[in-house]
Formats: sequence, C-alpha cells, structure tokens
Amino acid sequence: MQDYELIPFLLQRRRPTFFTLDNDLHKRKYCHSRYCLVYLDVWQYEAASFLRRFLHHREFNTDAKRMGTIIRVTHTGLQVWRLHDVDIRYGWAK
Repeated sequence: MQDYELIPFLLQRRRPTFFTLDNDLHKRKYCHSRYCLVYLDVWQYEAASFLRRFLHHREFNTDAKRMGTIIRVTHTGLQVWRLHDVDIRYGWAK
C-alpha cells in the first residue's frame, strides 16, 4: 500500500490506530478525528516493545483517547499533535 492510499483506507475503518516506522506520515496535516497515526521513531527491532509500551500509557490506553492524534514515540517519551490543540509531550512513567 502506498502512503496516498492509507488515509482513505483508515477512514473506512472504525477507530483505527495505525503504527508506522515511516516518518512521511508524521505531519500535522494528516490529523483527523476518525483515526490515530503513531510514528515509532525507534529502531525496527524495538518497535514491538515500544508499541506495547505506548498502548499501556495511561493517556492512550483506549481507542477514544487516541482518536484525532498523531503521535511520535521515542525513547524519551511521546510528542502528540491533537486535532485543534497545541503540541503536548509526555514522558514514560516509571
């Protein structure tokens, strides 16, 4: 699937959260209330671990909390763009 095909695909689904290692999708213009894009800015071998860590974060542990966001996951924490809101940063809870 090409990048340009992804957004229409996500809009056909019910509350999808899409995880990627591709930073081309980490742009505020892709923010939409009907899905969540998560850019895993980690080594590919760490992706599964950070994906689980993200899904257990108290701010994003349900579909409803994730909708309308684009999130960059890093070793130090999360950078979040919410639809019609300011940038927010979260650290990892110990």
